[in-house]
Amino acid sequence: MSQRPPSAVVLVLHGGRESGTGPPPPGPLNLPRLRMRPFVHALTRATRSTRPSGDGGPVLVRQVRYGHRGWNGDRADPLHDAVAALDALREEAEAASGAGSAPPVVLLGHSMGARAALGAAGHPLVRGVVGLAPWCPPGDPVTQLAGRDVVLVHSDQDRMTSPRATQTFTARARRAGARTCMITVRGGDHAMIRRAPDWHRLTTELVTGLLGSGSLPGPVGAALALPPTADPADGTLDLDRLRAATSEAASTAR
Repeated sequence: MSQRPPSAVVLVLHGGRESGTGPPPPGPLNLPRLRMRPFVHALTRATRSTRPSGDGGPVLVRQVRYGHRGWNGDRADPLHDAVAALDALREEAEAASGAGSAPPVVLLGHSMGARAALGAAGHPLVRGVVGLAPWCPPGDPVTQLAGRDVVLVHSDQDRMTSPRATQTFTARARRAGARTCMITVRGGDHAMIRRAPDWHRLTTELVTGLLGSGSLPGPVGAALALPPTADPADGTLDLDRLRAATSEAASTAR
């Protein structure tokens, strides 16, 4: 934690495996963690010169460390790691500035990390979740997402996790009181290697927009404002069409 209390925090949760009780491999052998490094760098650059409205403190970008490599069924190991990281942030903030001073948090997760982020979103510090290629099993709870902003980004070519399950999850979460949106990346992949610059740019826009240090693309804001009974397709955006609409709006404004 920096000497100056952060105005907001981004907690980054990388992917993993369905099962694996051993610790994640160290350093460069931990490929899921390395996969998130470009996102961490992009967010750090984007937030260095900007601050959420109303506060002059820095934005802290921090990666969550896992004790185990996999989700491991009912153990849900990375979910507990995410909650522990949020509790630690709250304790640090209260030690530095007193009770009630903890900063708002946006959780950014990929695959298994997105599942952990969604599960931990009921923590009082969490303002929103950005999930990349999320793992969204049908039985996972959604009530903890009430009052949160949730944007899930998925490739239509993903063969590891299901984009259809993600769309169903966003609809379920909206009915439970969350503000949700899904964005489809045509021609992408689960590892976010294909169209990597698009993944990085979009994620930075979404996270900074949810923090209030940037602006969400207009169609995303409109999707988040949909009523709980909205059709799942209405809350699903196509990245390429989103870019075209954003460019057209910018040209009209000029």
